[in-house]
Amino acid sequence: MSDSAQPQGWATKPKDDPSVQALRAHLLENNGIKGLNIVGSKDIQEAVALFRRDGFVVVADVLDSEQTEFLASGCDQVVSEIVALDTDNKGNRGTHRYSFGGSSLTRSQLHRPEWQMLLDVPVVHQLVSAIFGSPEYSLRAASGDFCLPGAIHYQPLHSDIRDYVDAEQSPFSAFIDPTKAMTIRDLPCPYVCVNFLPQALTQLNGPTRQIPGTQNSRQPIPSLADEPEWMRLSTVCPVPAGGIMVRDVRAWHGGTPNLSDTTRSIPNLEFYAPWFHEPIVPGISYRDYKNLSEHAQKLTRFCVADSSEELITGATLRAP
Repeated sequence: MSDSAQPQGWATKPKDDPSVQALRAHLLENNGIKGLNIVGSKDIQEAVALFRRDGFVVVADVLDSEQTEFLASGCDQVVSEIVALDTDNKGNRGTHRYSFGGSSLTRSQLHRPEWQMLLDVPVVHQLVSAIFGSPEYSLRAASGDFCLPGAIHYQPLHSDIRDYVDAEQSPFSAFIDPTKAMTIRDLPCPYVCVNFLPQALTQLNGPTRQIPGTQNSRQPIPSLADEPEWMRLSTVCPVPAGGIMVRDVRAWHGGTPNLSDTTRSIPNLEFYAPWFHEPIVPGISYRDYKNLSEHAQKLTRFCVADSSEELITGATLRAP
């Protein structure tokens, strides 16, 4: 992100605060999964094996330099629009933290050409097809998140999907076993999140922490107060720009402090397994949809607005 486009950040504590300096030193010394596996873009079977083992996998060199720069520029534009509505940096995912989808009137960034570009990345199609054992998957969302410099707090560990409770508490969950013998964690992966990296992930710029092997765990997710230090340091870094992280949304994960001087953005695409589906709010106009490739149209077939409808897009701090 260029200096001219960089949101101010650091609205909670100054970066020279002693506690911030101590945390920075600690993260520089200890942050990051030891022996993190990063596979090449041609190593699809190895990537699938790591995904099944750990609940996530990192793949390098998926986007070329032109695509990475285009995506970074688009993220900068969207970040600036969102942060302009929140001068105190209170965020909508915790202070200094924002959801790209949760900050859009459509709950999506699919109307943006940068996110549309990601629909046609060959490596992603190969990997997601291999994970699901079928190319008949579909797009759930085009979103992601970003954190501003000065995000000094950890986001609690969480999972992106839970079992059905009732219509009020679980409006989007689609699995329930009346016998209570099985949970969503006993099934194959219901949907994946593909995070794209327009910038490198470092020890200091808020890399996602992932707890390996938790995608099928029925154990309670620890609170911030109970989370052991090794989990806080179990972050996906360092990873070069242009890579992707593909994760099983059931695996435990959370945001970490961004003590750098720049915003960390991780735009994403989420894909449903062929057997899984939830209600979807339209994220792309019919006109834009018709301009997509045949492959992208197939992926977004459940996300397109009716041809008679006008899609209202724009930034907000609370998506409707």
